[in-house]
Amino acid sequence: MSEHSGISGTAFLKGHGTQNDFVIVPDPDGELELSEATVAALCDRRAGIGADGVLRVVRSAAEPVAAGMAGQAEWFMDYRNADGSIAEMCGNGVRVFARYLVHAGHAKPGELAVATRAGVKQVRIAEDAADGTPGEITVGMGRAVLPGPDDITVTVDDRSWPALNVNMGNPHAVAFVEDLAHAGLLYDAPATAPQGVYPQGVNVEFVVDRGERHVAMRVHERGSGETRSCGTGACAVAVAAIRRAGLDPADTGRAVSWTVDLPGGRLVIEEFPDGRIEMTGPAVIVAEGVLV
Repeated sequence: MSEHSGISGTAFLKGHGTQNDFVIVPDPDGELELSEATVAALCDRRAGIGADGVLRVVRSAAEPVAAGMAGQAEWFMDYRNADGSIAEMCGNGVRVFARYLVHAGHAKPGELAVATRAGVKQVRIAEDAADGTPGEITVGMGRAVLPGPDDITVTVDDRSWPALNVNMGNPHAVAFVEDLAHAGLLYDAPATAPQGVYPQGVNVEFVVDRGERHVAMRVHERGSGETRSCGTGACAVAVAAIRRAGLDPADTGRAVSWTVDLPGGRLVIEEFPDGRIEMTGPAVIVAEGVLV
């Protein structure tokens, strides 16, 4: 494609974490310039490789925005949304980024620090299983904030539900429902009230119980519609489920984990008494090639 002309001949990989998929572009020495048009062309699902975003892999010391983190993390995740815009963080993307580093021989299973525009994220990569199944990857996702108010509602068609306002660095409205089908098609953003709570829009999660400390969810991501997986959304859902069960670790002094099923797979979220949240899930590399 003509949009690739500036990076023709560049190696790429394709990977996903719970079907949140990414084009991975290795650029260890920071020599590539990815324009918005190039990123959008790569992510185009009909005319390009197809992905939810691009992960450019560059050494922190070679990237001006990350140079200050080079002493803590050798590698910087330069994440771009599918429309080419720059994003601070992507929880599923960090897992795929870490998987690539192991795949390429830049890292080994164990502890790893990854620099992002949202700061340095601590990652833990499990050893592969005996049958060759890639080990799961755990990412430190920071702490949740519950800013209120207490009277938030989410509405789809003629149904409304109370929702919890959870901020994971981005805003979420979490509603527990009787049936995930009640969320509708999720092409358009569900209505939220009261007005003014989410001036920049909101990710809306619909949640049903599946068992003890186990839920399933669907999500409308602001600006994207329904997606197969959302790492920050799964964290927000777990936080809401933990509060709903009266198991806030800050009150009990005990860490608690919740299993969250998404359309694209399963994530396990653990919250600790100090508020830290960890997300654990799969990440795989599915293809490699060269841009033409």
